[in-house]
Amino acid sequence: MHGERKVRGGKLVVVDGRVEEGLLRDTVLSGDFFLEPDEALGWLTRALQDVPVGISLDDLTDRLEAARRDAVMLGFAPRDIALAVLRALGRATTWEDHEFELVDAGPLEPVQQMAVDEVLARQVAEGRRTPTLRIWDWASSAVIIGSYQSLANEVDLDAADRHGITVVRRISGGGAMFVEPGNTITYSLYVPDTLVAGMSFAESYAFLDEWVLRGLRSVGVEATYAPLNDITSPLGKIGGAAQKRLAAGGVLHHATMAYDIDSATMLDVLRIGREKLSDKGTTSAGKRVDPIRAQTGLPREKVVDALVGEFERSYGLRRTTLDDATREEAAALAAEKFATAAWLRRVP
Repeated sequence: MHGERKVRGGKLVVVDGRVEEGLLRDTVLSGDFFLEPDEALGWLTRALQDVPVGISLDDLTDRLEAARRDAVMLGFAPRDIALAVLRALGRATTWEDHEFELVDAGPLEPVQQMAVDEVLARQVAEGRRTPTLRIWDWASSAVIIGSYQSLANEVDLDAADRHGITVVRRISGGGAMFVEPGNTITYSLYVPDTLVAGMSFAESYAFLDEWVLRGLRSVGVEATYAPLNDITSPLGKIGGAAQKRLAAGGVLHHATMAYDIDSATMLDVLRIGREKLSDKGTTSAGKRVDPIRAQTGLPREKVVDALVGEFERSYGLRRTTLDDATREEAAALAAEKFATAAWLRRVP
């Protein structure tokens, strides 16, 4: 077995060895890290001998933490060694371990979008589909509320009806999003949970959106990540991300960014309370969002091309279209779940 862990802002940690009767054997720890005293390499290496292959990340980290004694570890930590072990065992992966597809589903209505999102996430979690990126095309305007939000508290349903805006509920948490065809850039990543093994939720959000920040910077947006889930710039918020972890072992990570925005309609439909505004340091909800169009002057298609191009250069992409079987599976899920009042009003 062979596993590597490049610490962000730190050093490379490498673990080699073999598995025999469910235990790690002949394990070798190496890397370009700094470690004092010299004897500490032996302490840490011995802590990896005869370890059960099913050990949890936290338990292995604790074992290594105890083994380090008073050693000084520069550029890495016990948790990084544990992650390298999990990668060697195939229980944690890197971007390079996967072949990604870019799925074109075409323009979809809001209820269909929610259903396709869940179905693709399930397929990846269950091993029926390779890890996938999808750039959404909205067929109509919508408000998408988080899985745990109160419908009445978040949306003025009369205003939504007046503007012809569909209201749907997604399976991930987070806040309400206002989207319009041509004015919104929404994307989803469907990946196995091994890609974010050992990361906190906050770390995984930033990790899964690093390519987006690079893509935005390539078109002149000084994009950064504001924990927990905001994509922002010095001129204002650009968008927000949300995540859902599936029991089968997959991660759905999606984000919506404002290319342009009709602030007046957004404010008419969304019930944005005083507390939510005050914690952002502004008294105007319209000022909280600064669209990509205003920052770049580029057509939406050029921005999307830049984002997809960045992902492709970084991790590779094979382009494909949404197959009929997946569309049928999503249509059934939309009818039995996302189009129902029971789901939309699960939190009244």
